[in-house]
Amino acid sequence: MRPPPALRHRDFDLYWFGVVFSQIGTRGTVAANLYQVYVLSGSTTTTGLVGLAQAVSLLVLSPLGGAYADRLDRRRLLQATQLVALAVAGALAVLTETGKATTPEVLGCVLLTTAAGTFDQPARQALIPAMVPRDELPQAFALLNPSRELAVLLGPALAGLLIATHGPGLMYAADAATYAVLVVVLALIRVPRLVPEARRRSVWRDIAQGAAFVKGRPVVWLMMSLDLSATLFGAYRVVLPALTLTVLHAGPRGYGLLSAAPSAGALLATYPVYRVMARSTALGKVVLAASAGYGVATLALAQSPWLPLALAAGLLIGVFDAMATTIRQAAVQLETPDTMRGRVSAIYQMASRGGPALGDVNIGWIAGFVGPVAALSLGSIAPIVYAGLHYVRRSRVERYAIDRETDDAEQEARASP
Repeated sequence: MRPPPALRHRDFDLYWFGVVFSQIGTRGTVAANLYQVYVLSGSTTTTGLVGLAQAVSLLVLSPLGGAYADRLDRRRLLQATQLVALAVAGALAVLTETGKATTPEVLGCVLLTTAAGTFDQPARQALIPAMVPRDELPQAFALLNPSRELAVLLGPALAGLLIATHGPGLMYAADAATYAVLVVVLALIRVPRLVPEARRRSVWRDIAQGAAFVKGRPVVWLMMSLDLSATLFGAYRVVLPALTLTVLHAGPRGYGLLSAAPSAGALLATYPVYRVMARSTALGKVVLAASAGYGVATLALAQSPWLPLALAAGLLIGVFDAMATTIRQAAVQLETPDTMRGRVSAIYQMASRGGPALGDVNIGWIAGFVGPVAALSLGSIAPIVYAGLHYVRRSRVERYAIDRETDDAEQEARASP
């Protein structure tokens, strides 16, 4: 069998490896952060502050990160952000190993790491179209997202193992090492630089142009709203420590397995997702079905009294999330010209990453009053209802399709309001 077309490009292959390897550490650290804060505080509400720390950085700094992703050498910018994150992970490892880590210090490190990530993620997304042809872009995202989920699968599982063996500090040290690997990988890839004129524009004008572009593309901001309906109300990860320790009674290893289950589901869905992205044109109906399915699976997770049932629900969460996420990201990139990709990716990041962070706060706060089971059960209804409304009203999302026969100009004209 021949490899997918997107994997025939050297730079994309190197980038793919580096991002996946780095994400193993990043995702493991997020799981360790949640677990460590819950153990230190004994409070689900306090655990939700991990999401608040992420949300503050994402919502405040994302527009600036997107503007610089369209002004600077994206590869160099990525290297700089990895070095900052490496330093923070190393500092948290030392604090934890010496027994000096407190809840505020862990939250502070989460804030700093996410701040670096707000400059990182727009550049990562904007760099991909420079490594593969436009007609292979949907397939490239269909490969990248499940590969990222491989890291999300291994990261939390590794975190559970290292926490049970030695403690969170070892996970933070491993995370620092993965950042170092990505810095080296980025030095090896070759991608074109942006035109020098971009640096002479006002940063605030760039941000305003990005916001105006998104406002004028209903498909883009409607995809963002669909993402938010799931992440704001179906934020399951913040209650996983409480569900694992107080409902399922599965301990740290069970927490690692349950944290990794959605990623395992995403990996199982790799081939179906790739086939849909390679052949289907009516992607709007698919993304709505996947969004509703995500809500149903999250409800099943909340109601599961036994670990095997919870793991099965987690697998389904990953399957539906992989399909919906891949379509949303590909649609945003296809509807955006290269000179705007950093800014548009940053605005989309406010939904795709800021949404889960705010969702942690939202569900964590509600769980503090009604418990983790009731909080997640109520929240899971939102993506089901919202996706259903799009379908019934035949919104732009429901009608969204990719015409693989049109050229770039025709595609942009079709997508414009």
